[in-house]
Amino acid sequence: MATVVTGPIRQDGRRDLLSGTPRAHALDRWIYVVSAALFIVIVLVGFIPDSMMKVQMIKAGIRPPFPPVLHAHAVLMGTFLLFLLSQTWWVATGKQVRHERAGPVGALLAAALVVVGFILAPTMYHQVAGGLSVAPPEAHPAIRELLTHLDNILLLQVEAGVLFALFVGLGLAARRNDPGFHKRMMLIAPAMALGAAFARMTWLPTSMPHSPATIQIYQILALAPLFVWDVLRNRRIHRAYLVLGAAYVPVCLLVNMVWDTPWWHATAHRIMGV
Repeated sequence: MATVVTGPIRQDGRRDLLSGTPRAHALDRWIYVVSAALFIVIVLVGFIPDSMMKVQMIKAGIRPPFPPVLHAHAVLMGTFLLFLLSQTWWVATGKQVRHERAGPVGALLAAALVVVGFILAPTMYHQVAGGLSVAPPEAHPAIRELLTHLDNILLLQVEAGVLFALFVGLGLAARRNDPGFHKRMMLIAPAMALGAAFARMTWLPTSMPHSPATIQIYQILALAPLFVWDVLRNRRIHRAYLVLGAAYVPVCLLVNMVWDTPWWHATAHRIMGV
């Protein structure tokens, strides 16, 4: 999330008050830190109660242990979010050189997250599918129902992986020529992966399991503080949000169209080889 230290000027020549350099308002420099911290809070609120419950289930012998790739994914995601927080903090406090030197670490973390994420999805799926071969016959209907649910969850996992990779790639490509676009994309990207945390907040209103719409809405709402302050201060919608909409809206519509359809269940089974 590199910023222009010499002046808050966008690539198109217009001022970008959220460049991190102006002193007119503290939030112009700290809104990115606030957003990165909010992502961490969302993940903790979503995953801590759910993880504690599942650990107790494992201890009680009523569910299999977590596979190693799940631990790897959790560590990578936590590290990436903390790294994002540190990067925004360094820019807000004027430590631009540290920010730039640490940038390649973020790129490596993002790449590792994508790879591990696409390994995790089939691993968890096959863990459940494998239960059919060892579970008593009376448990088979419940396992098949869970697999049907996982078919749909696979759609959200693919959506998150593709959009995260796309937005990180766009952000990294713009880090030299368009720092304003770069830093917004580097916050938009991880918001695409917050769906798993929101899905575990069972106290939130939800359209699940019939539709993924609320999960997709909550992910966008996680960006609301940054977006609202950005529009209020700059009096325009930055093109980073237009890029977000151009990619996010059609992907969400497609996911909703095929959600829980016989075609998708058959396709998911072919993809997973079950």
